[in-house]
Amino acid sequence: MKAFLKKAFLLLLASSVIGVLVFAGLGYLVSSYQSKPEKADVIIVLGGDDGPRVDKGGSLFNAGYAPNVVLTGIDSRYYRPSRPNWRERRLAEAGVPQTAINVDTTSETTWEEALNSVAMMQEKGWNNAIVVSDPPHMLRLHSTWKRAFKGSSKSFILVATSPEWWKPHLWWQNETSYRFVISEIKKNIYYRVVYF
Repeated sequence: MKAFLKKAFLLLLASSVIGVLVFAGLGYLVSSYQSKPEKADVIIVLGGDDGPRVDKGGSLFNAGYAPNVVLTGIDSRYYRPSRPNWRERRLAEAGVPQTAINVDTTSETTWEEALNSVAMMQEKGWNNAIVVSDPPHMLRLHSTWKRAFKGSSKSFILVATSPEWWKPHLWWQNETSYRFVISEIKKNIYYRVVYF
């Protein structure tokens, strides 16, 4: 009986340690695949935030990483080219000329952003892209964009913003990062089932 209890205790202890390590490592898991920026034909700034992605795209443009910027996630129902969206205005204020800004008004999901970006890259003759989003978005972006780009000659790298709230080793201690990580885990599972 003692041997059984000892084995049960060790199994419980090992399971607990593994569980804690997996939980603590989720921040690193979802933010993997981010790269340092490299020269590209276009910077694709994904929608869904309140400005840091646009700011990162503008700073990459101004640093000379690419001559073109695409803004995704702009709702076509409200978009008027003659009245720039707040994201376009923010890029312009950062010094990006209007002629360098392209807008994708048809994408509503990360999957659609990837597919529509490949199509736009083919149409414009662009070969490589820098894709900008937040750190916890990187795992899903990597698998989604890799799938969407499969069979094409186009390539991409993922560059993350640097939000104040993101600390991958303490992701559960901040409400924003906690919600983002839990949401991304669910979305990664959903995307694997639905799109892959």
